[in-house]
Amino acid sequence: MERTLFTPRETHFSFSSNHHIIHGHPNMQSTNNQPQTSHTSTSRSSDFGEPNTDGKWASRLLRECARAISDKDSTKIHHLLWMLNELASPYGDCDQKLASYFLQALFCKATESGLRCFKTLTSVAEKNHSFDSARKLILKFQEVSPWTTFGHVASNGAILEALEGESKLHIIDISNTLCTQWPTLLEALATRNDETPRLKLTVVVTTSIVSSVMKEIAQRMEKFARLMGVPFEFNVITGLNHLGELTKEGLGVQEDEAIAVNCIGALRRVEVDERGSVIRMLQSLRPRVVTVVEEEADFSSSRNDFVKCFEECLRFYTLYFEMLEESFVPTSNERLMLERECSRSIVRVLACDDENGVLGDCERKERGCQWSLRLKEAFSPASFSDDVVDDVKALLKRYKTGWALVLPQGDDSGLYLTWKEEPVVWASAWKP
Repeated sequence: MERTLFTPRETHFSFSSNHHIIHGHPNMQSTNNQPQTSHTSTSRSSDFGEPNTDGKWASRLLRECARAISDKDSTKIHHLLWMLNELASPYGDCDQKLASYFLQALFCKATESGLRCFKTLTSVAEKNHSFDSARKLILKFQEVSPWTTFGHVASNGAILEALEGESKLHIIDISNTLCTQWPTLLEALATRNDETPRLKLTVVVTTSIVSSVMKEIAQRMEKFARLMGVPFEFNVITGLNHLGELTKEGLGVQEDEAIAVNCIGALRRVEVDERGSVIRMLQSLRPRVVTVVEEEADFSSSRNDFVKCFEECLRFYTLYFEMLEESFVPTSNERLMLERECSRSIVRVLACDDENGVLGDCERKERGCQWSLRLKEAFSPASFSDDVVDDVKALLKRYKTGWALVLPQGDDSGLYLTWKEEPVVWASAWKP
């Protein structure tokens, strides 16, 4: 069972109704915030193709627009952007939402305004961010979907087994799930047969959104550790522009500590060319185990081919948006917040040429097989035990049908979470 520091309250959030699909374009304002009627999704046609009778119009128009941008066909670009703007809505069905958020990225790409748009979206998100809203969002997502809890359970199991019998533990947590992973691990440490070990938890934060709530998280973690009777020290590392700035000295590692490094959605935030050096820095810590959890998509190898990168981005986020649609009720504010997070990532990947790293964290996801090649340069893959696999299977039974666990085949490493037979999240463990 996943334990939580935070008890969700039955409250609702209200959102501003002035969401603009397209920023700064005088002739293309966002459409009505209310969902479009369903017939608009299939009845419109374009001079550039026949109507899509299966209802999946968004992907067809978006692909056409991406190709037009790649070909620098200004007439076709303008027509398709106009058509998408007429049909899109962030409050409609899955197709309308995809059209809305990808339209924003395509417009930014076409007008070379991605950096400005991304900074604006990030600034708005930071202003609206609070501990309560972040807590409720994460807890609700974990309640309806194993997207994050899958990695938590797999990683906790690997960490507990690797640190078995040690008296001084140091977990370096590089993730963005606000420490919701750790109450279960603290409880497991408190119930060990031997003496309860001392735990130092060092949380590495690179985004100001997360930094703003760490004080409250620290207080709750310390309170929970006291309740569990676990000697506990909580440290936070902030002020980093990106993970490439992280150093062994800055982590305060001691010689007598048994170290585990937990990377959940962390390595994709490192610039592609710096990933090897970050992994080597983690190797220098001489950890007992490194756990790595990443979403299964490849935005890296195609980064210099706009159309190919767009296709992969559309594939992944179509899957993600469909999962959200089936997991949440239509009026869920948490679902809308998760979708808006995606909108920033889509703009970041498709419309921002950030060669100087001024935007901070990278968003270039890689597949498990790609991460494995990188990690094998410094570590050896560690298999998950039968007990950990059983724990993950038990977790998935708590959710709606459609989720499954896929074990590694041949030379593959790690475990895959699949949704409707499509791999979506990869979890792995690594040892020196």
